Amino acid sequence: MSYLDDLFSAAGKTALVTGAATGIGRMAAAALVQAGASVMIASRKGDDCARVAGGLNALGAPGRAEGFGGDVSTEAGVLALAAAVKERTDRLNILINNAGTSWGEPLESFPYKAWAKVFDVNVTGLFHLTRELLPLLSKAASDADPARIINLGSVMGTQPLADDAYSYTASKAAVHHLTRTLAIELAGRRITVNAFAPGPFRSRMTAFATGSEEGASRVASHVPIGRIGAPDDIAGATLYLCSRAGSYVTGAILPIDGGQSVQHGMTLFKE
Repeated sequence: MSYLDDLFSAAGKTALVTGAATGIGRMAAAALVQAGASVMIASRKGDDCARVAGGLNALGAPGRAEGFGGDVSTEAGVLALAAAVKERTDRLNILINNAGTSWGEPLESFPYKAWAKVFDVNVTGLFHLTRELLPLLSKAASDADPARIINLGSVMGTQPLADDAYSYTASKAAVHHLTRTLAIELAGRRITVNAFAPGPFRSRMTAFATGSEEGASRVASHVPIGRIGAPDDIAGATLYLCSRAGSYVTGAILPIDGGQSVQHGMTLFKE
């Protein structure tokens, strides 16, 4: 194995990626399989997860995937998913808390129920699944190779921007803060905790805006680097944080947004 292959390898690691039937979760799972990991893919759409896993296994990559149902929107769902993971492995090197949901509606009509629905998945379920799987993460962790947790935040959690998704943007800010909190609490157990803060990518959640080429181009025009995200952007970040290359990184909120997190319209002296 070459130096670079070894530095960014996930060979022999076991991972769980939630919400990985589509979008960013699927991109992360594909990267880990390509890098040699055994990846469990779970979402509420179990059949979709099984189909995605079959597609990844057909690539002939050094890793493998298994897809099954899992729901982090309720306490019972979290406990059932944790039990399903524990049936399949006694240690977990990587946990990617990718499952998420959103709700968009104008401020004047934004419903009360949209807060509990979004926070139950994006924050509450993330926290409780992480806690339930800590014994497996701790068992896999070592000084030389910490266990890894990656939480899915958003550029909307770093900027005062709602676009009518008020509970979503607040939930992602909460994910970022929880990531930092858990990073310091779990460091002594040799578990790193980081978050992605993606900008626009094509996914089921963003299909309303990026589902067509015209729509994707319109969204890309708002990104400083001039395009929306691609699978390799998520793959590179995933392999960095989950491999030996990222073993000393914890508490980071990694922007994968083409510059949106530093974008502003302010000017002091120039016209």
